[in-house]
Amino acid sequence: MFIIGELINGMYKQVERAIREKDKKAIQKIANEQVSSGANCLDVNCGPASKDPLADMQWLVETIQEVVQVPLSLDSTKPKVIEAGLKLVKKKAVINSTSADQEKLDVFLPLAKQYSSFLIGLTMDKKGVPQDKDQRLELAAAIAAGCQEADFPLSDLFLDPIVLPVNVAQPQARHVLDSIHEFKLLANPSPKTIVGLSNVSQGTCTRNLINRTFLIMALGAGLDAAILDPLDKELMDSLITAELILDKQIYCDSYLDAYRKK
Repeated sequence: MFIIGELINGMYKQVERAIREKDKKAIQKIANEQVSSGANCLDVNCGPASKDPLADMQWLVETIQEVVQVPLSLDSTKPKVIEAGLKLVKKKAVINSTSADQEKLDVFLPLAKQYSSFLIGLTMDKKGVPQDKDQRLELAAAIAAGCQEADFPLSDLFLDPIVLPVNVAQPQARHVLDSIHEFKLLANPSPKTIVGLSNVSQGTCTRNLINRTFLIMALGAGLDAAILDPLDKELMDSLITAELILDKQIYCDSYLDAYRKK
């Protein structure tokens, strides 16, 4: 599974402070901890408090790449901010993200092509988050069609069915799981699937347990990637064990350690 560490985000107070004060050591510590815990990629988000997101994105990319060699997921709603990061990345990046709106696809698809990046497509549009599997599938098909028209490889597309908090939208979790399976049938080769895991437990009292359970169920539905907290050891152990049971890893008595050393 492709794991994107979620912790370098200006919405977190310590990250917001580190960006504001240009504290390299604080950002690099978070980067190192996530990679050491199993992240294959790091999400990079300046956060809403950034007064100069373009410069902050550049600073974050350079700061992170001084200490880790994994790809970066550049997370912003502003194309110019994402492009500022794309110009500096050393490995194939992830653009996070576009919606299904044509005006968004017209901006982010050429950007992803120009810089040979992966692209996350959110199955939502101006009307908001869809309410069932069929609406999600319709928007996913629109994104996939836009990629094909732009000659963007579907193998570089991650479709996100949009996870909502279970405490306010409980039926939506099932729709997301169904959507993950259905998205795989859109094309051949099929696009990848991704979720922002922590959304499912937002505002609940048992966040870690809900995250773990939902992740395992999503893996069973065919999930390829997730944006999550890799420092949650129980979550990571559950992920590794689920992949073992799904025959994606080879069993040995020390399979947890073996996976981490891989």
